Amino acid sequence: MKAPLTEREEERLDALRDYRILDTPDERAYDDLVALAAQICDVPIALISLVDSNRQWFKAKVGLEARETSRDISFCAHAILNDDILVIQDALADSRFATNPLVTCAPNIRFYAGMPLLSPAGLALGTLCVIDHEPRELNAAQIWALESLAHQVVSQMEFRRVSARLAQALEKIALIEGLIPICSYCKAIRNDAGYWSSVEAFIKQHADVAFTHGVCQACIEKHFPEVAEVMRNQDAGS
Repeated sequence: MKAPLTEREEERLDALRDYRILDTPDERAYDDLVALAAQICDVPIALISLVDSNRQWFKAKVGLEARETSRDISFCAHAILNDDILVIQDALADSRFATNPLVTCAPNIRFYAGMPLLSPAGLALGTLCVIDHEPRELNAAQIWALESLAHQVVSQMEFRRVSARLAQALEKIALIEGLIPICSYCKAIRNDAGYWSSVEAFIKQHADVAFTHGVCQACIEKHFPEVAEVMRNQDAGS
């Protein structure tokens, strides 16, 4: 049975892609977390599964060769519909999964438990899940540990995103510090290609900044003395 889309699907996908983690190489921090999940829950398979628009992609995995599977047959696509853990004690006894090819064929899933990976905005990006070839249950301590490990996965993703943004900001600062010949008269800026442009155009090209315009009091006095006189009279009258 194919899972429905989440209520905030477009927002969820935008958030997932903002982490820029899909299709990235293996990383020890994530590998250690799935290994720990498998050990604590005593299962042969554990995954960090990120649910994309048409697939689930595994950032880290233990006991499974595949790097991704279709979202249409994904257990994790069901798990991200709620904030709490999804536990399937016996997939063959569950009408949603009894005919699923992941159950009837390799990897022959019978038991599944998936803890949603919730972003700070409450969007389920995927799951930290554990899988067994036999029906079984998790005890309260194992469920608590799986939840805690899922929080650590999201913390790693947040750290990665913040670090990338900081690196971009530092690059922009270095660019601004190392460049910038400015015209002494009109204050235009010359770029590397030798062309002159306004300060606004230059900064918009190198940073995500929008501008509004105004005229400071000193420039009003210098360039628009009659306006300055009116403003002074208004201030005096008030």
